[in-house]
Amino acid sequence: MSQEQQAPETRGVTVELLQAMDLGPEIEGLAGRQLRMRKVTIAPGGVFGPVHSHVDRPGTVFILQGTITDHRNGVATDYGPGLGWPEDHATVHWLENRGTVAAVEISVDIVRNP
Repeated sequence: MSQEQQAPETRGVTVELLQAMDLGPEIEGLAGRQLRMRKVTIAPGGVFGPVHSHVDRPGTVFILQGTITDHRNGVATDYGPGLGWPEDHATVHWLENRGTVAAVEISVDIVRNP
């Protein structure tokens, strides 16, 4: 089993829902889906895991503060303020904050209505 598959469980993460919109009335064919925007804060040493996919949950991330390390396909990539990444159907990853300050991201995705 690769290290990617052995990612630790989530710890040191807070998630704040900023906005959500039901997409059914907005776009034909998207009934049962919502557009969601969240602020995710990862404390120093925190992990957003375990390994998870974005099949059926596309999105994008933008870093506001700190540095987030994105682990996918055996590669660890650091993203700092003003940077981000897409999360498409092929994304399988986990995140961590290796830094000494809280890392804050804005995450926008399309999810099934709760």
